[in-house]
Amino acid sequence: MTDTIQDRAYDTADVLVVGSGIAGCAAALAAAREGADVLLVTKAERPDDASTDWAQGGISTTRGDPESLKEDIIAASDGTADPDAVDVLVENADDAVEDVLIDTLEIEFDEAERSDDGDGAFDYAREAAHSEERILHVDASTGSHILRPFLHYVDDHDRIEVRQDTAALELITHEGRVYGALSDEEPDGHPIYAGATILATGGIGALYSRSTNPDDATGDGIAMAALAGADVADMEYVQFHPTAYAGEDPFLLSEALRGEGAVLRNADRDRFMPDYHPDAELAPRDVVARAVASERAETGEVVLDVSPLEFEADFPDLAEKCRERGLESEIPVAPCEHFCCGGIDVDDRGRATLGRLYAVGECARTGVHGANRLASTSLLEGLVWGLRAGEDVVETAPEPEIVDAPELRNRDPDLPERFAAEKFTRLQATLDEYLGLERDPDEIARAHGVLRRLKGEVDAYIRTRTSRELYELRNASVAALLIARAASENTESRGCHYVVDDTDEQPAEREQPADD
Repeated sequence: MTDTIQDRAYDTADVLVVGSGIAGCAAALAAAREGADVLLVTKAERPDDASTDWAQGGISTTRGDPESLKEDIIAASDGTADPDAVDVLVENADDAVEDVLIDTLEIEFDEAERSDDGDGAFDYAREAAHSEERILHVDASTGSHILRPFLHYVDDHDRIEVRQDTAALELITHEGRVYGALSDEEPDGHPIYAGATILATGGIGALYSRSTNPDDATGDGIAMAALAGADVADMEYVQFHPTAYAGEDPFLLSEALRGEGAVLRNADRDRFMPDYHPDAELAPRDVVARAVASERAETGEVVLDVSPLEFEADFPDLAEKCRERGLESEIPVAPCEHFCCGGIDVDDRGRATLGRLYAVGECARTGVHGANRLASTSLLEGLVWGLRAGEDVVETAPEPEIVDAPELRNRDPDLPERFAAEKFTRLQATLDEYLGLERDPDEIARAHGVLRRLKGEVDAYIRTRTSRELYELRNASVAALLIARAASENTESRGCHYVVDDTDEQPAEREQPADD
């Protein structure tokens, strides 16, 4: 409902959800199912503004063997994933997928065959570091096939109101608790008060010049929570996908391609991954990404050879993207920022360290991924934790309360946009150079200094004028500083965080454990 206090309009809701990917939609659905009135705000205007829509490979299941999936997740994380968090994921995985995606949304996942009675058998795929075929998919564009019907379902729900093109700028806090968020719906900011606030704002891909994320993945939820005093963790673990198209406008070439037999070749057309890891192209992402970078540096190019598989028949969406660029069987690839394994520190219900605040999806650090994420577990984590958070808020959240909310000032849509664009370019260049696939301790320190100065400039500017672009820049600078700070404090190379110096030989492979 909309009301006024001291001549200022505001809204109230039992639950405020910020973000419209799979995690935000799952949280909204679960809370509404339990009888809560939910307001979902998102700065996205189209489905493809959400990271979920860009997800290709699929969503992992356990296929009735949660222990096997747990082992693969922990192995891919280089032994750093939280076993208790992984238990939560694998024990709830199949029920969540069946309940929401199959029974409620009726997603038509690819089928391998049909039995005599007409029932289909799912075409489970295998991706890198998975020991079994267990991934449900729709071609190689699973995210869009999940998100679009999910958004329609949520938008039609009697207890859920969805507001697109609406950015949350700051959390409303009082004495260590969160009472909602300030949106940009009014020139001086529009307070939204809620019994509980669930952040589902996605990742930090826009902090890098090359990313598989949408341009608005500016770390908003992580930054807002950190500025409000919530704990964050594991921000140094930024995952780079090994096979993104190496040309302009990079797009992801799903690991499902390598799962079906595609191989990586260098400029000499030699297959090189067996030299880096026993699992070759199906090694963990961090290993493959560093190997691709190394071979590109040594030979000048790496291509993904899709000739061993039925590319056109099995992956028509990707095949069409490649045809549009004149690509056939050999596709130039390079590592590209893909996923932030860290974020707002939460428990097994998505509860952050500030009262009445939850976080789910990529902006949250559940402990499932540790130092490196296993393929096709991001949609699953968002679904499972979104459902758990949505259920928990109804059980624990109090009524909305009205407290003092900040006001915006001097909205100026022209000058801040130019300022923001220039500073964003500087921020991206800093992360590209110093906080990429490999990090040198001296360069991490240099990045930290540059980013501190940049944030100071943004803070000074935002005190006197504002715009959505400025707040995105502020959030990006906060998230970048958190990455730099965490990287400087962690001297151990694990998973995505690979520390080198001038004396290192910079091997791409992980050390392999000794045989039992």
